[in-house]
Amino acid sequence: MSKQIRQPGPYLYPLPVVLVTCGIGEKANLITLSWVGMLCSTPPTIGIGVRPERHSHHLIREVGEFVVNLPTAEQARQADYCGRVSGEGHDKWAACGFTRTPASQVKVPLIAECPVNLECRLRHTVPLGSHDLFIGEVVAVHIDDSLLDEQGRVDFARLSPFLYTGRDYYRLGERLAPVGFSLRG
Repeated sequence: MSKQIRQPGPYLYPLPVVLVTCGIGEKANLITLSWVGMLCSTPPTIGIGVRPERHSHHLIREVGEFVVNLPTAEQARQADYCGRVSGEGHDKWAACGFTRTPASQVKVPLIAECPVNLECRLRHTVPLGSHDLFIGEVVAVHIDDSLLDEQGRVDFARLSPFLYTGRDYYRLGERLAPVGFSLRG
């Protein structure tokens, strides 16, 4: 196998696409992010990377809360729009046809049309360079009933998530195997 050596860069792809809501009331905004991931299971903690010059950055710092909303592949157009247009001069809620819904534990609204919403309280901010890492504790989770299987677990095929590769979006593909399959005979 032949390999090229490249300069360091963000080559960890694919990444999940999420819509983060931040701010409250009429100032509430939406931002599309892919620099995002679960950091800890107990307490459930999520990290999101946001450039300090983004409009949403100061809203997250100001309120100290945010919501990570998981869009479906069918919402890729709205997610792309929210990542390309600043909320400082545009009403992304109206442009995307999204509905603000009150959260249960934080002041920041949820996106009603997204099937999964993770309410987060900001615990730490870590300046990293081009982005600041906001570390939030997940304090409530909303899951649409249509995504749950007979045992009450999330059926990810029904979720229809999509991924970002640095240039393109992809719908999540086929299930390969259950966790732990390598240990089974």
